Amino acid sequence: MNALLLTASLAVSAIGAAVKCRASDSAAPSVNKTTCNGIVYEYEELAGYGYVVSDVVDKFGDTLGGLGSSIHLDSGAWKKLENGSYSGVLWSLPDRGWNTQGTLNFNPRVHKFNIVFTPNPDATVDNPSGPNLYFEYLDTILFSGPDGTPCTGLDADATGHISFSGFPDLPVATYTGDGFGGDGPGGKRIPVDAEGLYVNDDSSFWVSDEYGPYIYLFGPDGKMLSAIRPNDAIVTADPDSGRDNNHGFEGLTVSEDGKSLWVLLQAATVQDGGLEKQTMRYTRFLKYDVSNRLAPVYAGEWVVPLPLYNDPTAKKSKNPKAAAQSEIHAIENGQFFILSRDSGAGHGTDNSLSVYRQLDVFDISDATDIKAAGKYDCTDCNVAKSKSGELKKKITVAKYCSFLDFNVNAQLNRFGIHNGGDQDQYLLNEKWESIGKVPVDPSVSNGEFFVFSLSDNDFITQKGFMNGGKLPYSDESGYSLDSQALVFKVRISG
Repeated sequence: MNALLLTASLAVSAIGAAVKCRASDSAAPSVNKTTCNGIVYEYEELAGYGYVVSDVVDKFGDTLGGLGSSIHLDSGAWKKLENGSYSGVLWSLPDRGWNTQGTLNFNPRVHKFNIVFTPNPDATVDNPSGPNLYFEYLDTILFSGPDGTPCTGLDADATGHISFSGFPDLPVATYTGDGFGGDGPGGKRIPVDAEGLYVNDDSSFWVSDEYGPYIYLFGPDGKMLSAIRPNDAIVTADPDSGRDNNHGFEGLTVSEDGKSLWVLLQAATVQDGGLEKQTMRYTRFLKYDVSNRLAPVYAGEWVVPLPLYNDPTAKKSKNPKAAAQSEIHAIENGQFFILSRDSGAGHGTDNSLSVYRQLDVFDISDATDIKAAGKYDCTDCNVAKSKSGELKKKITVAKYCSFLDFNVNAQLNRFGIHNGGDQDQYLLNEKWESIGKVPVDPSVSNGEFFVFSLSDNDFITQKGFMNGGKLPYSDESGYSLDSQALVFKVRISG
């Protein structure tokens, strides 16, 4: 399976998205410019598109699946070739296995690819380019617990935990048989719904979990080395507090020097209004000092206001809604990229038209550090009212600035793809959940970057395999969703 080329050639309005920032359309060739707390962000063009077909399997015989839960681009491997193309190494985090019809005992994992990217700035709507981003599969690393027992994609038990020396109490999932509906001895495993990824310079890697929510450090072989249990306001204690069902640590990022780690909840905690899309806006952003990766230290916490949008499929009384975030990425200037989007719109859903799918920016320099302020980290402690989602007084939230819209068809059509319209393979998938950034010119620091984003396809295919290839499956939706990738060209100036 090594060195398999996975990619083949193929012939609305948002509101409330910006706080104290300015966004305005600019003249060609730029698509958009945004100024956020003095930093200028320019969306120059959509520079690339590629995909990985839905039915490819990894070296263990399992479907590769939704590669875009998170990605990491190896900056040291990023090179510009003499012919104008680029090559690099991309780490990709799939979801927790095929789970559209129930969770399975899937061993969470990370994939590694070589990529080749050839910009085509001459692509136009009338003369579109084919895919110009290609993936070459290299390897897969399986996750295991501190004792070497494989981790699992199953839901955690409602009560109970598993303990290891030097670790906080960890969630546990109990399964019968082989965990795939077949015979077996059953057992207990640490559940990991992996959503955030950062690879360190020694090839160990951080992973954030959606359902704990926890943060894990795995060694190069995939064995768990340390774990972070967040404060009591975030870990689910009862139906009235903690992260809502699947609104855990969707976003994870690490500073360039590897010493600071940040995680962001997908949306507000239950006690902060997280049970409803209209009230789940104020979500929590945490910082950890990971100078010693085996002994992380909780260092700060802030509130990020998610953007609001009008859902054209919902009643007026149900609008506006908060767009949950799917990934974050630390920028060298101290600000952060954030990928926020609507849901239920795209290839494989009933609605093909997405109205909010954006790479935005936020800044915490003037925001309240609620860890330092105190009174916000206990069970039931809240930063916003649970019923109305109204922010509490004395809390200054991060500045949130609208920036790069994925859904601009004038750009998408240059590569033969689209938002809205026919349910075909060229329609953007629903779930875009990853951000990676590399310089346009690796030899010069001029503020121009390629920003990569991959989609999550939930392992939806008609020719799928789980359990080391022993369990064939066909998703009942009838769809086969390729894992799509977009590359944006942006400029950042101070």
